[in-house]
Amino acid sequence: MVKVSAKTVLVSAIASGQGKTTTTAALARKLLGMGKTVRIFKTGPDFIDPMMLERACGAAVHSLDLWMVGHAASQAMLAQAASEVDVILIEGVMGLYDGNPSSADLARAFGVPVLAVLDASAMAQTVGALAMGLRDFGPVNLAGVIANRVASDGHAKMVADAMRDIPLFGSLRRQAEALPERHLGLVLPQEVARMEAILDAMANELVLDMAVWDALPETSFDTSDIATSRNTSLSGKTIAIARDAAFAFLYPANLDCLRELGAELVYFSPLADQAIPLHADALYLPGGYPELHAQTLAQASNWLASLRAAHVCKMPILAECGGMMAITEALVDQQGQRWPMAALMPGQVIMQQRLAALGAQAWQTGQGELRGHTFHYSRFETSLNANSHTVKQATGQAGEAIYQDGNLHASYFHAYFVSNPAATAALFLRAVE
Repeated sequence: MVKVSAKTVLVSAIASGQGKTTTTAALARKLLGMGKTVRIFKTGPDFIDPMMLERACGAAVHSLDLWMVGHAASQAMLAQAASEVDVILIEGVMGLYDGNPSSADLARAFGVPVLAVLDASAMAQTVGALAMGLRDFGPVNLAGVIANRVASDGHAKMVADAMRDIPLFGSLRRQAEALPERHLGLVLPQEVARMEAILDAMANELVLDMAVWDALPETSFDTSDIATSRNTSLSGKTIAIARDAAFAFLYPANLDCLRELGAELVYFSPLADQAIPLHADALYLPGGYPELHAQTLAQASNWLASLRAAHVCKMPILAECGGMMAITEALVDQQGQRWPMAALMPGQVIMQQRLAALGAQAWQTGQGELRGHTFHYSRFETSLNANSHTVKQATGQAGEAIYQDGNLHASYFHAYFVSNPAATAALFLRAVE
């Protein structure tokens, strides 16, 4: 077995909101400015943070997860990255020990040291106590700490003096211009005109102790050949994919999977009122923010007409979350305004202030289990009966409804295609005439 290595840390915290994404992006930009090559991964299912981190490092950000992605596939991606770059950064999810599997489980599974981001804005010496607790609770190999939102050099020194035997990698000042957020997390990077300037400013504000960084040993990964699917049942098929600010939630691995199955991928923008490409054999409507663009979508006559025609012609359609919202009769936005949608399915989607569903789930298909997750702030009121339901990974209880009408499949469930390429291929083939 050949081993490859790179400096690797899993960036985690005591909770969400501590600044993991900001710190990971700032660290990546700073290292790139030093001439290092950097690859970033994101722990668990996520769409928005990876887009931001991709802008920070200039390379696609893939998910690592012991359940959804799997141990073997996660290890293969880490080994591949270690053979290509100097540094691997893995942004954790929620708090270090939250979830099953947790970020700590991932770090231990691959021998990756943890770099804790701790918000020091309302404390000083207590940062040391929190770091010790994170290290010892699991335990994990805690490489050190980055203190976020420090107020001054004196504040940073108080934190450093309290760290005892835990290295302080650096500190990040309170940002005058932070990464903007909305109800599903950060905004999309293409929506922020000053994104590059913000990322560069964050990197400049990160004070990194290079002696501590240089002392961090490299992490080794075993290279392994994963038995890749030889399923090429989508060979010769063209899949049209909606891709713009309303339909942006796409795993890079899902696109890779479709290509490996033999499909040609073509993209179009419903927001620009582009019709589904005429030569497409199947349609993929991913999630995103249709609720923020409901008026534009409701007035996109070419897009709506092509969508209805595709359904009448029994084109295979997969509509996930935001994609499903666009094919109902109407979407009621957070201001209570009702916007007509494509009406391929009866009922309406209503946005709400509280979270409706979150978590890992699996869809039991005729080709086996297809894994993924759900995360949405809306509900679907419909007279339709579900064809089936996903299963919640945490409890085994019924999860999201799966609706089917001929070759149309729709659900709030976001599938991770690589977990079952055969099941994925079946969704894009004309199975019902």
